[in-house]
Amino acid sequence: MTRQERAAWLFCAPVLAIIALVFVLPTALAMALSVTDYSVYALGDWQNLRFVGLGNFVDLLSTPLFWRALGNTLMFAGLGVPMAIGTSLAVALLLHDTTVRWKPLWRVLLFAPYVTSVVATAVVWRFLFNERFGLLNRALGAIGLPPVDWLGNPHTSIPAILLFVTWKTFGYNMIVFTAALSAVPQDLMEAARLDGAGSWRRFRHVTLPAIGPTLLLAAVMSIAGFLQIFAEPYVMTMGGPAQSTTTVLFFMFEEGFKWWNLGQASAVAFILFLMILAITLVQTRIGRRYEWL
Repeated sequence: MTRQERAAWLFCAPVLAIIALVFVLPTALAMALSVTDYSVYALGDWQNLRFVGLGNFVDLLSTPLFWRALGNTLMFAGLGVPMAIGTSLAVALLLHDTTVRWKPLWRVLLFAPYVTSVVATAVVWRFLFNERFGLLNRALGAIGLPPVDWLGNPHTSIPAILLFVTWKTFGYNMIVFTAALSAVPQDLMEAARLDGAGSWRRFRHVTLPAIGPTLLLAAVMSIAGFLQIFAEPYVMTMGGPAQSTTTVLFFMFEEGFKWWNLGQASAVAFILFLMILAITLVQTRIGRRYEWL
C-alpha cells in the first residue's frame, strides 16, 4: 500500500473497530445463538445449552403468530415507505420553490419531530387518537361524523400508526432531498424550460434522474427502518388489537424478553437481517440498472 492508503486505513481503524464491536460481533453471536435452545435455564448453567441446528427456524415456520407478524411488517413497509418518501419529496419540492419565504424556519419546524423522543411523541399521538377524548375524533364530531376507535380497530390501527410514523420520520428525508434538489444542474432545467417542457416533464426527465442516487438511498434507509418498526406499535397498541400491529421485531422482543426463548429470538433477528440484506441488494441492482449508482 502507498503512504496515503496506509494513512487512510489508520484514520478509519477506530471507526471500523467500533463497527466491528457494535455490529459484526453481535451479528455473529446472534447467528450462533439461533442454532441453540438458549433460554433462561442456560443463563444460570451453560450445561443446559443445547445445539438444535435449524430447529428454531423450523419452529418459526410453523408458528402462526410469526407469519402474522411478518405480514404486518411487510404491510407497514409496503404502505409506509411510499408515504414517507412521497411526503418528504413533495415537501422538499415545495421548499425548493424560490417563491417560498422563511425557508430555514420551515425546515427547522418540519425536521423537529425527527429529533424528538419516539416514546414521548407516541404517547401524545395515542391521546390524539383516543376514541373519547382525542382531538381527531373531536374534529370529526364537529363536522357531524361519529368517533372512530383508531387504535382499537384492527382495520384502522395500522393506518393510524403509519400516519404517526410518517409525521415523525419524513423530516430526515426532506432535508436529504432538499440538498439533492439544490445540486440539480440549473442549465439543464433552463434548457428544458426553453424547449417548452412543463413542470411534470422537467421533474420526470431532469430532476428525477439527477436525484436518483439520493432517492435510492432514501428508499433503502426507509425500508430498513419500517422493517424494524417496534417502538411505535409497542407504545401505542402493544401489538394489538387482535395482534393486528404485531411486527417481527415486536415478536422477537416478546420471544426473547417475555418468554426468555433467546435462541428462537435470535433466529427471528437473523431472518430479519437476511430480509433487509436481500431487499437492499435488489434495490442496489435496480439502482445500477437505471444508472443511479
